[in-house]
Amino acid sequence: MESTNKCLKEWNATIESLGDGKQTILIRNYRTNVTEFLLYPTVSYALKDDYLDSFQIKNQIFAKKNALPEKKGDKVLIKYFASLERIVEKPVTRIPSDKHYIWTRDHVKNYMTGKNVYIWILRVYKLKEPYWAEPTTGAIRYANLKEEVSLDGIKPVLNDSIFAKIIEHFY
Repeated sequence: MESTNKCLKEWNATIESLGDGKQTILIRNYRTNVTEFLLYPTVSYALKDDYLDSFQIKNQIFAKKNALPEKKGDKVLIKYFASLERIVEKPVTRIPSDKHYIWTRDHVKNYMTGKNVYIWILRVYKLKEPYWAEPTTGAIRYANLKEEVSLDGIKPVLNDSIFAKIIEHFY
């Protein structure tokens, strides 16, 4: 894939956590067939007074610093691309340890609605050239940009051996 316009919308602090290598997973109520996407930053959670309570104490400064995406007018900066390497299904009672994400365990549990959770293991890449994206309309989870974003020169956030260890952990 040389370029894409497909995006996954996600909290900016979570995107920056993925881009910083602090986490490599997303925990969802659903599976997906979309396996490659740009990470499009959102801010809805940061509009709540108590949003920092959703993050582990050790990650609250990081979350506060990264609550809002970089903006230029109404455009947001997209800096990362992700490839969904695996989806692991587990009972909601077996949510992974909070060492794998920046939220609190209670936040994750409260977010889950079914008997099972889907752990998305992502390989995250930094774009060679960040992209200023127009606001997207419609879907809450996914969006398509008006134009394609180049994936030439993307670099993985984590090296191959570190990423391989993470994948092994979930099997």
